Amino acid sequence: MKKLLLTLVTVFGLIVLAACGSDDSTSGEGGEGSEGGKLAELQESGTVKIGFSNEAPYAYEEDGELKGAAVDIAIAVFAELGIDNVESQLSDWSQLIPGVQAGQFDAITAGMAINPDRCENVLFGEPEMQYGEGLVVPAGNPLDLHSYEDIANNPDVTVVVMEGTTEIEFLKQEGVSEDQITTAPDIPATFSAVQAGRADATTGTEMTVKMALESAGTDELEFVESFEQPDVEGVPSYGAAAFNLNDQDLVDAYNEKLAELKEDGTVAELLEKNGFSGETNFVPVGEVTTEQACNGEV
Repeated sequence: MKKLLLTLVTVFGLIVLAACGSDDSTSGEGGEGSEGGKLAELQESGTVKIGFSNEAPYAYEEDGELKGAAVDIAIAVFAELGIDNVESQLSDWSQLIPGVQAGQFDAITAGMAINPDRCENVLFGEPEMQYGEGLVVPAGNPLDLHSYEDIANNPDVTVVVMEGTTEIEFLKQEGVSEDQITTAPDIPATFSAVQAGRADATTGTEMTVKMALESAGTDELEFVESFEQPDVEGVPSYGAAAFNLNDQDLVDAYNEKLAELKEDGTVAELLEKNGFSGETNFVPVGEVTTEQACNGEV
């Protein structure tokens, strides 16, 4: 009996020693490029799941193909990381952040503006582009609207905005009351609301509403060329890819390759390919950082 007890104690001791040795050897796991990191997981599978919302020219689907400036930039970055296969999933704009939080997507590539509230829920990469706002009204601009301030100054004016976008807060900051603002699930729905007389105007990022109106091919609406950009925090906006809060290793690697593609001219070329300016919409490395945008400093 004593012999059996001694044997059991000895075996238990060896197990403890082995476990201690294992802890020492794996203490670095979970970081960038480690067995437990998201980057290593995606590199091993060779596939990244991207969430996007139909909003040309940032990210949209055409004939079953994912297109747009934000998409092209993300694909180029992931290719540099050795991840060549992209699985895209269309989602309502308001569901993009919940989707990446839940692990439904590995990344969001929708030109989403970096702001302090969103920074509490996702990790943003460094800025990939910058952009302003635009306004669409009935043809002839019957209410003579040229700014958010014009909307605020006339309490009878209503404006429809896509759900979950920064324009809602921009309008409020310019004095537009909540009862003047309604929402719709996407850009075509906002256009329909204005055409049907349910709203007097709609707003969104400049390139989005301008290109969407061109695609709509209607003479019932017009883009306000003389629109005055709002003097509010967050304008211009800085768009970037976004990731799960736990995936810092992936974000760090993404930012490193993004910087390289900015420096060699690739990002500017991809912006121009999608109708943006390679100069005015381009954000040079270090000129504006995600940290600054998350802190509300820009």
